Amino acid sequence: MSDPHSDRNVQREVSALEAESATAARLFDIRRIIGGLFVVYGVIVTIAGLLASDAELDKAQGVNINLWTGLGMLLLGLFFLAWLRLRPTAPPPPAREDTGEDA
Repeated sequence: MSDPHSDRNVQREVSALEAESATAARLFDIRRIIGGLFVVYGVIVTIAGLLASDAELDKAQGVNINLWTGLGMLLLGLFFLAWLRLRPTAPPPPAREDTGEDA
């Protein structure tokens, strides 16, 4: 019978957990989170700028600050997402398989 806690079984479980951890690290890359939030908020603020009334524009001395800020946020968010796409996180090095033989 094989022991469930043998070195080979433990090594296989460790390798599987490392692969899952690397996948989670790529999923929660800070560039994805920041880029996504800036894009969402940029869309909201841009829409608010497009729907601004004359009274709101007069408050800002004729500058549609919501429109310009929203467009800036959209550009920044798209920059982060493009950066993530062009320079993804490096995958972890492949797990080294121990053969159990000593040299």
